[in-house]
Parts: sequence; structure tokens; C-alpha cells
Amino acid sequence: MAQTAQIRSIQSIENEAQRVYTLQREAYLRDPYPSLQERRARLNAVERILLENTDAIVEAISQDFGHRCAEESKILEIFPVIDGLRHTRKKLRKWMKPQRRPISWLFATGSNRLIPQPKGVVGIVSPWNYPLFLTLSPLVSVLAAGNRAMIKMASNSQHLCRLLADKFGEVFPEEVIAILPGVRAGDFSTLPYDHIIFTGSADVGRTVMQSAAENLTPVTLELGGKSPTIVCDDFDIDEAASRIMYAKLVNAGQTCLAPDYLFLPNGSEDRFVAAAQGLVAERYPDTNDESYTSVIDDKAYRRLRSTLEDAEAKGATLVPLVPNASFNDVLRKVPPHLVLNVTEDMMIMKEEIFGPLFPVMTYKDLDETIEYVTHRDRPLGFYVFTNDRARKDKLLYSTISGGVTINNCIIHVAQHDLPFGGVGASGIGHYHGYEGFVEFSKMRPVFTSPWLSLLHWFYPPYTGKQERMIDLTIKLKP
Repeated sequence: MAQTAQIRSIQSIENEAQRVYTLQREAYLRDPYPSLQERRARLNAVERILLENTDAIVEAISQDFGHRCAEESKILEIFPVIDGLRHTRKKLRKWMKPQRRPISWLFATGSNRLIPQPKGVVGIVSPWNYPLFLTLSPLVSVLAAGNRAMIKMASNSQHLCRLLADKFGEVFPEEVIAILPGVRAGDFSTLPYDHIIFTGSADVGRTVMQSAAENLTPVTLELGGKSPTIVCDDFDIDEAASRIMYAKLVNAGQTCLAPDYLFLPNGSEDRFVAAAQGLVAERYPDTNDESYTSVIDDKAYRRLRSTLEDAEAKGATLVPLVPNASFNDVLRKVPPHLVLNVTEDMMIMKEEIFGPLFPVMTYKDLDETIEYVTHRDRPLGFYVFTNDRARKDKLLYSTISGGVTINNCIIHVAQHDLPFGGVGASGIGHYHGYEGFVEFSKMRPVFTSPWLSLLHWFYPPYTGKQERMIDLTIKLKP
């Protein structure tokens, strides 16, 4: 009986997802082009939900993590969503205007326009590491483009998911936004959306893409990877350490854009180690206090411990960055470590780390770093520290990644006029700002034929006259 009830419950969730999809699809067909006023009103409502429920959101995220630093939740999740939302709302009128496009001389009295139209129903699958930002940031772009949204949040984010489902359900009808607690990713992603955006691991991303292919659904995949950080010898090591270690340890390293490994000029590693030890111990004097975030679950905690043990067993030098800090199995706190003398057979160099462990390597010539980076999967982020333009350009134009921050890490994701997205193994497509509006719009080309057209010159039957006209047309240089 219990098993039968469980099966019925699963089927009910699946049926619920299908019911909501049908509801949104029908609503889209009734109103395929929401006005500027409607879209702005929806964005305003999202902002009100965030402002009125800030403390509850912070607490829900912390419950999901076991402990999440409140200040990190506010500055890394709530603020960038609101900031991006306001930017979008301000620019939306301009983005929605049809664009004039040049016209071929053969049809010179006609006109070309590009009209952005909503695609329809968009599915959003978000991860646990930044559960608010990576749910609502794409939602802002989806709503700006005039779409409806169905949202599936990570199983590790169910406190936040239920809170948002309640708060959004009080404000938005299901036909506009629906957050679905409990639905499985496999069931969710098989629905025939007009677009689906997934943020998470590459393995699950492949599954989502395969499901989407069955319905010819366009996808945006935001994955991750091992983002390199390269410090050149003209940049101050102490300042580089300060900026890099903040980006590495925020959210206890559980950031898809976190610097994953570091290249330092030969001879500078001791100074970097000393700088990192001093500043990290100052910022996190006790890794068990509220400023330092827990690892999300036992599986991830055990993986990080195994990764560190594997590196040490294979000859790496472990450098703890907080004196007397120890692993806390109850709170799932992993003390931050630098890992020196790494080799390619270590787990830490094979997989995305997603935690407060940081491999450090050295180089003699920048070409070594370029060769290393370009012979691996294309990363989501790429970080270069130099004040020399030639070096910066060499590193920039010899590599490719999802995005780049010069003389800092991660900050490009907070620039609303820059698209955010990966390339190759780190993702497909991008969003934020205008590019997000375009990603979730059908940029529909419209040609209006003129009353007077020269096309009749080329109507069949084809004779010598037509042949001469065609040859002349090809040779003309308007």
C-alpha cells in the first residue's frame, strides 16, 4: 500500500507539471505579446517579493546549506538580482522596439525590421549553490522577453523552493510563473518548452539537452569547469592574493565561476602563500563561525575530504590557511587549503573542485600557461592579473572561455550589460541584460515588399535577356 501511494504521489507531481505547462501554453496563445506595461509590472512584483521577504529568503537558504553566511546571501544573491532587475526594467522599452535593418539595393523602396517576440513557455532548472540568483536572474530575462516560466529548483534547495513557491503563488497566477517543489529534473525537462535554461553539472546538462532534442527545444546550458587564474610578474602578489582568495572562498568555494587553479611566476609562490595565510586567517579566524559557509551536503563534504587526502597521498603539499582549523563533520565545514606540487593524476586537477581547496602551480613563461589552458575543456571563467597590455592581450586572444575578469575574479558576472554564459564544455548560450532579452525572444525578421520592385526583371521564362540581367546584377557594386 505504501509503495502504491508513493507511485501515485510521483505520478501526481508529473501530472502537475504537465497541467501547469498546458495552462501556460494556452495563456501564451491567448496573449502572445504582453505589453511593456505588463512586463514592467511583473518585474516590479518580483522586486517586491525580494524586498518584503529578504530575511525569510536568507534563512531558507541557510537552512538548505546547514549554514550559509547571511551577508553572502544578501550581497551575492539578493542584491545582484534586484540590481539586474532594475537595469532590465529601465532598458526594456528600448529593447522591445523593432529594429530597422538595411535593405538590399534590389528592393530599395521596401523595408526591413527585426521584431523581438516572446517564445512562449520557458523552463528554468536551477542549481543549489546560488539558488536564488541562478533562479531569478534568468527569470528576469524570461519575463522581460514576455514569456511565461516554469521553475524547477534543486533538491538541495527545498526550503527556499517552498518559500518562493508560496510567495510567488500569492502574487503571480500559475499561467505566468509557476515554481514546482518536488518535481524531478528528468520529468520537468521532457516537456515541450519553447526554450529551456539549465544551470548545473555537465553530466546533467547533457541529459537535459537530450530531452530537449526530442522536442526540438532550444537550450541555454550554464555549466562550470576548472576556471584558470594567471598572475603575471608585474602585478603585486599581495593584492592579487587578497582579490583571488575572496573569490575562491566566498560560499566556501561552491561557486561555478570560482578560480579553480592558480598559475604564479616562478619564485613568487612563497610570498603568495604567506599573503594568503595572513589574510584568510584574518577574514575567517574561526571556520566554525557564521562568516564561513557550510558545504551543502554529506556527499559533497566527503568528496572534498577525499580530494584533499588523494592529493596528499600522491605527493602534494597541503597548506592550511587558518591556524588550528579542523574539519567539522557536523557542520560540514572544510578548512581552506592551498595545495602545492600538484600533478595531473590527482583528483584535484581532474575535476571541478567546488570547495575551498586551491591548487597552485608555477610557470617560467606565459606560453606554458596558454598551452595548459588551451589543451583542456573551455572554462566558464578566466582570470588574468597584469597591468601590461601586451601580456593581457596575449592571454586574452590566445585562449577562450565563457567570460573574463582582468585583475580580479568573478566580477564580470555582476555586469548587467555583459552577457553571461559558457562555451563548449562550460555551456551553450548566454543571458543577462540585452543578450538575455534576445536569448528568450524570437528575433523575427520582417520584410515589407515595395510597390515598385525590380524582381519582375527575373521572372521566367528565362531568355538571353534574363541571363544578361542576372550577370549584370552579380557584377554590379552598389
